[in-house]
Formats: sequence, C-alpha cells, structure tokens
Amino acid sequence: MIVKNTYGISVAFSTRQFGVVPKEEFSGSALQRKKPDPDKRPKKIKKEGDKKKEIKLRSLSKRSKQKIRKKITCFARCYKRLSFVTLTFLNKVTDEEAVNILRKFLDNAKKRNEDFQYVWVAERQTKNDAFKGNVHFHMITNKYWKIEKWWNYWIDLQLKNGIKPRQKDYKPSSAFDVKQLNSSNIRSIASYVTKYVTKNNAKFKCQVWNCSKRISELYTDFYTTTEFVDNFKRLNAVLKEFEVKDHIERPFLNIKMIDLNRQTLPLYKRLDEKNKTI
Repeated sequence: MIVKNTYGISVAFSTRQFGVVPKEEFSGSALQRKKPDPDKRPKKIKKEGDKKKEIKLRSLSKRSKQKIRKKITCFARCYKRLSFVTLTFLNKVTDEEAVNILRKFLDNAKKRNEDFQYVWVAERQTKNDAFKGNVHFHMITNKYWKIEKWWNYWIDLQLKNGIKPRQKDYKPSSAFDVKQLNSSNIRSIASYVTKYVTKNNAKFKCQVWNCSKRISELYTDFYTTTEFVDNFKRLNAVLKEFEVKDHIERPFLNIKMIDLNRQTLPLYKRLDEKNKTI
C-alpha cells in the first residue's frame, strides 16, 4: 500500500490494483510538468470564412477546487502572514473586461514587489441587487497592502478602462477590501478557502482562477508507506475514515481526514522544507 498525503488528508491505495508506483516522493508541482516540444506542435492554418469559436463557459471543477485548497495551504506554510483581498467593481462589467482589469492590477503589484505571490478566484455577486451576477475576485497574497493607496489605484484603474460608477463620485470603500490572515492558524486559512472556493459553482466567460508562478511550483503532496499514517492514529488525530469501493463493491481507496494542529503539523515538515527551497 502507498499513501498519498497532503495537509489534512491521507489516501491509501494499492499499487498492484492501480499499477502505478510513484517515481518521486513529492508531487503537485508545475515543475514536474513536461514542457511541450514547440517543433512537434501542429501549425494552425486559418481558413477564410472560419467562424469565431463560441466562448465556452468555465467553472471550478472538483479537481480544481482541491488543487486550489492544497496550493493555498502550502502557500500559507511558507509565509507568516497573508492578506485576503476582495476586489469588486463600480458598475456592471463583463467577465472578459473584469479579468483584463485584474491582470493589469496584478502586473502593477508585481512591478512594485519582487516577491509578490498570489492566488485569485472569481466569484459571482449574489447579495448586491444593483449588480447581481457581477463578477468579483477574491485573492490571497503575501503582500502588506497600504489600503488607501491601493484602493485609489483600483478605482482609478476601473475608470481608465471605461468602468464608470452609476453615480458621479461613487467610490465604495468595499471595492478594495483587505483582511489580514495569520498563516500559523491553518484552520482560518481553510475556512476562507471553503467559503469562497469550494462552494463556488458559478460559470464564467473568463479564467476562473490563477496563481503566481512560484505558487504553481509548490509541491502539495508526498508519498509514504502506511506506517506514516499510524502517527496520526497514535495522536487521535484521525477525524474521519472511509473507503471508496468500485462497481463490484471492492474497496480500492482508504481515505483519512486528519486534524491539523500543533501535534500533527510537524509531521508535514518534509513538505514544508521542500517548498521553502523553491
């Protein structure tokens, strides 16, 4: 049996049944992706009369939600303090316009901070009747924000890109909202992720989430034998355990939900150390 571990979850599976033995101890990093050979890519030939492809609606898949949760948790283990930023718009905005303005905002932040790391997720507004369904963004970053300065910049950036307020001089303070997160409290990070990411089933005409290059390179999982999980049992830290069965009721996965606390977090030290070298 091989166990795939990430913060809070351990999944045991049989290599005999799956036929896969992990080549490396760690996984989940963009560094492990094979770069496509540019010479082998088929060249697209544009034909006259080709119709523009319809923009497909995007949403967060279950796999994407799991990936975001893992990336943010590993992100939080690399920095002592994080900021939770919410960016909303002055008026109705298309998804394409919104994500374009967000990219300009992020590009400016990168220029002013060499080690600016972030994860952002799109969400639909539901409580604001004036802009119901309008896209807005939630972002976790390692940056300390001078709120008044960046609030003014976010407002001005919208105005420069044609997003005008419905009333003259309307500049809501909530347009740029920042909350400080103590990354040592892993549960507080998880609560934000659960609230704004895992329940997000909306569809968009733009990218639904993204992260900085270094966040994409973080490793999120590591493989061990079943003896590693016995440590959690000795600490009474297994919150829930269940099996996943196949179509003929044969168990092929054993999943354990692990309580993250001062006793269990040191057991993830190897993952912390691997990521801090990036």
